[in-house]
Amino acid sequence: MALRIHFTDDDLTRIRFAQAPDPMWEALQSMHMLQTRDGWAVFGRWRDRVRPALGAPERQLLRLAPPVGYSPDFLTPAAGESGLEPGMDALLSTPRARLRHDLLELSTAGRRLPPWGRALADGDGEAVRHLGRTLRAYVRTGLAPYWDHVRARFRAERAVHTRTSASGAGGVLGALHPELRWQPPVLTVGGLRVDRDVHLRGRGLLVLPSYFCWRYPTVLKDAALPPVVVYPMSHQAALHPADRAAGDTGAAARSLVALLGRTRAEILRHVAENGATTTELAHGTGVSAATASYHAAVLRDAGLLSTNRLGSAVLHTATPLGAALIDGRRGSAV
Repeated sequence: MALRIHFTDDDLTRIRFAQAPDPMWEALQSMHMLQTRDGWAVFGRWRDRVRPALGAPERQLLRLAPPVGYSPDFLTPAAGESGLEPGMDALLSTPRARLRHDLLELSTAGRRLPPWGRALADGDGEAVRHLGRTLRAYVRTGLAPYWDHVRARFRAERAVHTRTSASGAGGVLGALHPELRWQPPVLTVGGLRVDRDVHLRGRGLLVLPSYFCWRYPTVLKDAALPPVVVYPMSHQAALHPADRAAGDTGAAARSLVALLGRTRAEILRHVAENGATTTELAHGTGVSAATASYHAAVLRDAGLLSTNRLGSAVLHTATPLGAALIDGRRGSAV
């Protein structure tokens, strides 16, 4: 069983890779993960912090996001690609027909709706506003404190795949995840427990890496909505960026002092947005490749930079701590 997405030549020129994490998709996927025990090494401590902090309304909200099976398409409007506020505005403007359709789909699958679910399906204004308030409360608790980490991993993921040497736009799609397989002109998405075909017919495709998406890619159920493929990004550490071993504290502090040098600061700034190879770091900062490699190693030991193999080269990207230091903040809003 698989989903097959059929491309035209025009669709291949209209493949778009998201420029930033989508908070609406991350909210939905994180609600899924909150209700499972999957990915304990990455999400275990996050769950331990978030679950007790949720109020009764947010716990009721979880009924709209069962960890297995269908979740309403209206929870992840296309406008979320531009950020939380555009996404929330689109959510609050969901047509009544869409609310009713998606919630009927959810209840038909045997899922119990929250107490205000029937009013929401009827398009009741107060129920819609309650959904918005509750989702915002969930984002404040479950996403906002961790957004630096999510954003930094997104940057690293995007840096790796924008440099992938696979031939052609379709080939790049096939290199993103083992469950995405490209056989021109069809992209097969595995793991969805569905068997159907989607024809893009010139609409193109948005490709969105997601921090909280786990194991398998996902899509919207309604093929008439703007096409998007959401796939799991890779993980290198537990979610909470403050989770460092106590024994690392002294070494990290010493490395951070060394970071105050000009060359290391320039190197960190150089990799913060899109990543850089050692050769690119050398060219960008005016030092030798050996010197750039040495300073990158110091930054990596300090937890400010991560390094991934990319063919015969290595790609350096900023960690959440490194990105926060460059941006001059201790936290950032979703």
